[in-house]
Amino acid sequence: MLDAIVIGSGFGGSVHACRLSQAGYSVVVLERGRRWSPDAYPRNSDDAWVYDIDEPEKQNGWLDLRFFDDMWVAQGAGVGGGSLIYANVFIDAKPEMFASGWPSEITYSNLEPYYKMAAQMVQPEKIPDNQLTPRFELMKEAAETSGAKDRFRKLDLAISFDPNGKYPESHPETETAQKTFANTHGQKQGYCIHAGNCDIGCKAQAKNTLDLNYLAVAEQHGAEIKPLCIVSHIVQEGSAYAVVYHALIDGEKHEKVIRARRVILSAGSLGSTEILFRSRDKFRTLPNISDALGTNWSSNGDFLTPAFYKERTLSPTLGPTITAAIDYLDGSDNGARYFVEDGGFPDVVGNLLRSKVKFKRGFNFKEKALRLLAKKVYDGDVLETMMPWFGQAMDGGNGKLYYGRDWLRPWKKRLKLDWDAKRSERGVNGLIDAHIRLSESTGGKAIVPQSWTVLRNLVTPHPLGGCAMAASPANGVVGSDGQVFNYPGLYVSDGSIFPRPIGLNPSKTITALAERNVKLMLDQNKSK
Repeated sequence: MLDAIVIGSGFGGSVHACRLSQAGYSVVVLERGRRWSPDAYPRNSDDAWVYDIDEPEKQNGWLDLRFFDDMWVAQGAGVGGGSLIYANVFIDAKPEMFASGWPSEITYSNLEPYYKMAAQMVQPEKIPDNQLTPRFELMKEAAETSGAKDRFRKLDLAISFDPNGKYPESHPETETAQKTFANTHGQKQGYCIHAGNCDIGCKAQAKNTLDLNYLAVAEQHGAEIKPLCIVSHIVQEGSAYAVVYHALIDGEKHEKVIRARRVILSAGSLGSTEILFRSRDKFRTLPNISDALGTNWSSNGDFLTPAFYKERTLSPTLGPTITAAIDYLDGSDNGARYFVEDGGFPDVVGNLLRSKVKFKRGFNFKEKALRLLAKKVYDGDVLETMMPWFGQAMDGGNGKLYYGRDWLRPWKKRLKLDWDAKRSERGVNGLIDAHIRLSESTGGKAIVPQSWTVLRNLVTPHPLGGCAMAASPANGVVGSDGQVFNYPGLYVSDGSIFPRPIGLNPSKTITALAERNVKLMLDQNKSK
């Protein structure tokens, strides 16, 4: 029997896999997605972009996009979890965010040493002054012209920058790193070449994803990572647990069972919550999971407002996706709490066109037209005057996930979301108003998406909650150590354990909580 099974390889699961294997525990990591390599990152239209939860044996690609009523949720799928698709921001939560809503044991001062441990492993850096993007310069100018100069700052990014590098005038001809190095964990990486593809896989490997640090160390100490293994449910067997999962082999599902003394559920806000719902309500193998399962769900207030400038080149498809912030989380803007960031997005169209013409030979009219179009996109002429103002706001944190019937297939149940936008309006509208104000102060015109103004719909890459931490099962699913109430040895370690939103990028806080809770687990086992 194994010492531990970790379900998921994102910011929570990777920490547990690393620290437990370093302590000599036998560890298996079950990851639903593939093990990606830079040469396999999706670029072409026929590449593996989509992860389909209904048919993962047929489509197990890069991005899992879930559509709920009034909410879209974007998640990564692969070894490394959310670190594959996130925008590299690796920052502490504000100390005041722990003043209420969390168990009394969770304070910023208690988490601070674990934030430092997370930074030592991931090694974030700020963008160097010799590589500042036009969007960074616009952010800085906007902060100064709007009276928010003291609120502006560079952000720590999980990116390796060449200190002698420079910001390019156009898209680099190749995504391959010009310089490589071995990181402190013995993994080959490259320096940032500002290709702008942070969210769809950095082929230069300048992005410090979890497979290059925590997971690499875990495997060096004997942990086994099993990709394309989708967990169905968990069964309590005395003082141990069985995990029932489906291995995807040659386009088919094969049911398997694996057992361990401890199980760490780290499948993300949606994944971990759904696995516990199935275990409690469908298979009834964990019947004493708290009734609070699914509550305290938050989108973390993510919002993007495009703004357009007539005579300003901003090239949102060049450089790191996010580099800086203007911090209004103190509530000084009429009580609205938000965190403005510069935004960017991958050059998907340019990537596609360049891939289509890259290997062509000879000359004909059609090819010439494709090359001219690719060159135009390649030079950044498409949407180069757009600024994608981004950020997070303190939303209501009042969403509720539940296990309900699929309206298209009523014989089948799936994870569903009940989310009311009203309690989130002050924070989200405050963020939008800031986007408009910052745009106008720098000569731009913001266009607020009607998906919010008319439909009150949001899109989030930062889902939080569902298995909230609490002092008792009356209010949450796990205790302050991440252990599931009523089930010793069963833990949850990911964004689902947040009992409230934090108003900024959560990856480092998930990592710090995992560092803290795995240490408590190890200390407890030593004392037995």
